[in-house]
Amino acid sequence: MVASLLASPVAWRPHAARAQTPATGGASAGGFDATEFSAVIATALTFLGPRTLEAHPASDFALWGLNGLGALDPALSVVAPAPTGRAVPTVVLQNGQTALVSLPRPAPDDTNGWAALVTRFAEEAWQASATLRSGGGDGLTQSFFDELFNHLDPYSRYVAPTPATADRAARDGGAADVGLTLARDGERVVIAGVNTNGPAWPAGLNTGQIVVAVNGHAVEGDSAARVQALLQGAPDSRVQVTVAARTRTGGPGARSTVVLRRASVPPETVYAFSSGSVVILRITSFSADTAQEMSQYLDQATQDQKLTGLIFDLRGNRGGVLQQAVTTAALVMDNGVTAITRGRYPTANRVWAVQGGDMTRGVPIVILVDGRTASAAEILAAALSDHRRAVVVGSATLGKGLVQTFAQMPDGGELFVTWSRVLAPLGWPLQGLGVMPQVCTSRGEAAVTDQLQSLADGQPVNRDAVAAARAARFPLPVSRILDIRKACPAAVGTDGDLDVARTILDNPAEYKTLQGVIPDPSVLSGTAE
Repeated sequence: MVASLLASPVAWRPHAARAQTPATGGASAGGFDATEFSAVIATALTFLGPRTLEAHPASDFALWGLNGLGALDPALSVVAPAPTGRAVPTVVLQNGQTALVSLPRPAPDDTNGWAALVTRFAEEAWQASATLRSGGGDGLTQSFFDELFNHLDPYSRYVAPTPATADRAARDGGAADVGLTLARDGERVVIAGVNTNGPAWPAGLNTGQIVVAVNGHAVEGDSAARVQALLQGAPDSRVQVTVAARTRTGGPGARSTVVLRRASVPPETVYAFSSGSVVILRITSFSADTAQEMSQYLDQATQDQKLTGLIFDLRGNRGGVLQQAVTTAALVMDNGVTAITRGRYPTANRVWAVQGGDMTRGVPIVILVDGRTASAAEILAAALSDHRRAVVVGSATLGKGLVQTFAQMPDGGELFVTWSRVLAPLGWPLQGLGVMPQVCTSRGEAAVTDQLQSLADGQPVNRDAVAAARAARFPLPVSRILDIRKACPAAVGTDGDLDVARTILDNPAEYKTLQGVIPDPSVLSGTAE
């Protein structure tokens, strides 16, 4: 998933204006379907109007997008002088110095009027420009939205039908499978991973087991890819898998057979590792089942009476679904605000709060972040840090605190629109600022050593930078953002981050000192107002 923070998709199927005349070229793959194009533009203008962070009339969106004609063929240009006096202004499409079409300028918020004008201009440009036609109808639509979104934020975008279909399939889990990752070990195929979202997980299959047969056919000597293919099939179809435990000599031991129902398995996003009495949970992104995966791993981890700490590794995590970050936070928080979103559209404004119970019963948590940690991952880190539920280690994060909603367009493409900003529980903005860690590891080993020594002496580290970040409020000048972030420059995480996390978890007094760097969480009740 891209570095995007997604709210729930918006069901959107408004009535769209239709073109009055068909374009030459028809609706073939490379042609231009004026009726469909008109429906896409009308739907998009209607969808964008109330949702963008800053208010813009339909005329702005239409005229910005029409610059896409010139982006495809520089000979094309649109002239749209601002209305003056009582004269009815016109909008003109030119090819060089020749006017191709001139139409009355619709009222600023006349969505259907602007959709009809855009469609007519696109038709005329298609007929006049071989250069434009060479890019195909999809290219024309893409260019319109590329130019439109150049005037907004970097995360709003249009995704064409083909990649949008692939993205939807990926979000839904792709082809039917059983959730096993296989690998070759000598002449045998073994289970290298079990996806907690798949049918194999509740069936009790484990990593390290040898796959002996699939549907009764022996697979010894087969490649891992071939056996993996045998496990795939139609959704809800059955597959019989025979596995064997590995003996001390590496050969197969006792056998067992399970029958699994294939399913569309969302990608696995959580991976667990043990390091003594500490469990490390690496979260690679936030997809539809991330919180469920976390719940399963946390349940397993807390069964160990010797568990002394958890490490949530969010380094390189580019984000994903906002709700999943909130639900993940709820697994280790008793209650409280996890994030606040603010936008113009009524449902974009929300206080994301949790209430339930900490399934770990207060086990200390260290969160690892780096300069690639973004979006939903930043929300999780900020929420647990602001509530003093976790200590953050690493570098300043990316600073992606904008939320997108999306809708499917009539052509099968998707429109992603930024509609709200994210505030952390203590009220500071994530956008641009990112999360400032309590222990900074991006200034070199000597600086890390000095911080750990100060911590051992009972002295908080990075206190001033953390305090400055938590005190920040929107809108925040870029100069101030840069001034705060320079205390712990964004960087790619290293193996040393894990060593720092272990040191902190091994010393409860140091962990408590770092918790105290965060302002008093008792003020959190006022941030939701």
